[in-house]
Amino acid sequence: MSLAVIDASALLALLLAEPGHERVRAALGESAMTTVNLGEVVGHLARNGAAEAEIREVLDPLPIERVPFDEGLAYAAGLLLPLSREAGVSLGDRACLALAHRLGAPALTADRVWAGIAKAAGAAIVLVR
Repeated sequence: MSLAVIDASALLALLLAEPGHERVRAALGESAMTTVNLGEVVGHLARNGAAEAEIREVLDPLPIERVPFDEGLAYAAGLLLPLSREAGVSLGDRACLALAHRLGAPALTADRVWAGIAKAAGAAIVLVR
């Protein structure tokens, strides 16, 4: 059972040793992440020049449960759009919130805009910084 759902911003804070990375490291052993959010992290690393082999070397060993973005999560994330449009919350953000709601676990994020929509999304959030 996952005790935390990790957003792309939180995982990047860990990988880049940014403020809040300690909170993310503490949650790693009992955490989950959607494959959408994993794709966001892969994209960030690739955009900054990392090759696929390097990215896999960094991400594959991490003890994070990778949860496929299935139809149920797609509906849950899509239904969050009206609640989150004005806050500028992306599909990846909504995927993370939907998984947090499904698992009954808090979502770890560095994105402060989530504070305004977490309650409406039915998910607790923990700001890592």
